[in-house]
Amino acid sequence: MVGEQSGSLESVLEQLAEYMEQEAADARSIKSALRYPAIVTFVAIAVVAVLTIFVLPAFAGLYQDLGLQLPLITRMLFAFIAWFGKYGVFVLAILGFALLGSYLYARTPQGKLLYDQMMLKLPFLGRVIHLSELSRCCRNMAILHKSGLPISEIMLLVTDASRNAAIKQALTQVHHNVLKGQGISASMAKNELFLPMMVEMVAVGETTGTLDATLTATAKSYETEAADRMRSIIDMIQPAVTVVLAVVVGLIASALVSAMYSIYGQMG
Repeated sequence: MVGEQSGSLESVLEQLAEYMEQEAADARSIKSALRYPAIVTFVAIAVVAVLTIFVLPAFAGLYQDLGLQLPLITRMLFAFIAWFGKYGVFVLAILGFALLGSYLYARTPQGKLLYDQMMLKLPFLGRVIHLSELSRCCRNMAILHKSGLPISEIMLLVTDASRNAAIKQALTQVHHNVLKGQGISASMAKNELFLPMMVEMVAVGETTGTLDATLTATAKSYETEAADRMRSIIDMIQPAVTVVLAVVVGLIASALVSAMYSIYGQMG
């Protein structure tokens, strides 16, 4: 749509092909990096499930038959297993309905806006999403400005091309301000979703008449930062998963071992 409206369909398609190729390469690298943590997580969950469903209930019955006093951590673990065995189906059903309700609400305009606002505020990942959305806006604005379209049409097309409802709402307000005669940078400065660097570069481009060049430079900067942050997130996933699983397995092992030592002590 952007290429058809601007009359630069060939240029748009070339940039789209380059963007899609880079996006596919990034997706492959992300999948490759996540493969090992995913396998480890699946195996660990399977082991914990076997322990909690088959092994621990047998130990609980044995300890109950012995009539001995168990350590606090062991009693808490067995109490949780008993509670989950009794009410686990209801808990899972409630979670399932909650997820389904959230999904259906997110498909409404209000839900989509709230969901996209929350995505932008997520720790670590929110910044990546934010930068990706702004870089896409900058690239579209640069292409349209270079083709000679008026600012009002540029903002309208960029708003329609935005994928995030929160960013789209902010761009719509900028479009309205532009129609009132305000500058793009001055309008963007009123909304915190437009980062300072983007506002400053737009202001420089408006002043010097090189808006397409400054927007392209901003898009490249945001794309580089987003890629670096995504790699950092992927690098943090593996140790985080390892630590969480080690804590869970460690608690189970500690409960069983402490129970055995307690039984030996009482029997002795």
